[in-house]
Amino acid sequence: MAEHVAGGARPAWLAMPHVEPGMAVGLFGGSFNPPHEGHLLVAEIALRRLRLQQLWWMVTPGNPLKSGRVLAPLADRIGASRRLNTDPRVKVTAFEAAFKVRYTADTVALAKARNPGVRFVWIMGADNLRDFHRWQRWREIALSMPIAVIDRPGATLSFLSSKMAKTFDHARIDETYAPALSRMKPPAWTFIHGPRSSLSSTAIRAAGQAR
Repeated sequence: MAEHVAGGARPAWLAMPHVEPGMAVGLFGGSFNPPHEGHLLVAEIALRRLRLQQLWWMVTPGNPLKSGRVLAPLADRIGASRRLNTDPRVKVTAFEAAFKVRYTADTVALAKARNPGVRFVWIMGADNLRDFHRWQRWREIALSMPIAVIDRPGATLSFLSSKMAKTFDHARIDETYAPALSRMKPPAWTFIHGPRSSLSSTAIRAAGQAR
């Protein structure tokens, strides 16, 4: 039996996915506690609209802005994410745990440093845009990698009022140019409208506890 490390995760799950220079790759991180169809929809929209060749579904060890008291073991969240995803372009990984990376700014820097020539795009749901300015070194993230914000229920107007949207208003591109986003020099970001799922990890956990 393979050795289990980092919250019970198998070593193979902690490896950074293989990519080649010139590829367009989306980075989609989260605690995925648990992963659900709403996350899957964001990934599918990003792959299609941004014309990505890969999407890294990055299961984080923990979110500094969220409580860890209700966080399921890393191995459980990776396993659930792997079962949910059937698209071979989606690579479920927890490499942040292996490199002991805690903040997104460090994840972005690490991915770029180890994969020169790869055209990365940071992917996030619109529900995260409201608090993006609370992320560690958030301006550095925006200046390091193009960002695609995917619409989520109740968050459509967040891009109008968020500090990130106001600060980088000059760098926003129309979503019709989304296929070219990975080739753009940051700062560059877009808001992508599309189908939305009302599912949330918080609601799923609450429903489970109520049973």
